[in-house]
Amino acid sequence: MAKIERFEDMEIWQIAKQIAVEAYRVSDVEPIRSDFGLKDQFRRAAMSMSDNVAEGFEYNNNPDFVRFLIYAKGSSGEFRNKIIILKEALKMKEKDYSFFMRNV
Repeated sequence: MAKIERFEDMEIWQIAKQIAVEAYRVSDVEPIRSDFGLKDQFRRAAMSMSDNVAEGFEYNNNPDFVRFLIYAKGSSGEFRNKIIILKEALKMKEKDYSFFMRNV
């Protein structure tokens, strides 16, 4: 098995990054766009997943990497909680909700 040299080559980071990109897209339209607190929290939770994968990888040792993967998993739970609430509050389109739930 080949050694991964860069976090950008990791599938988990690529998926987490795409979730963050989609979160930015979704939060740039109403009704999330004008709810500045929600928009900020939503984006931070989405970004935190890929941030933690990247940061843990860069420490270049397994115990730290595993610890940051656990943080990323926690951020995933926070993000899922937000998208469930947004969907039930009718502030997120079904197609966006489905995308996030398939990937988080």
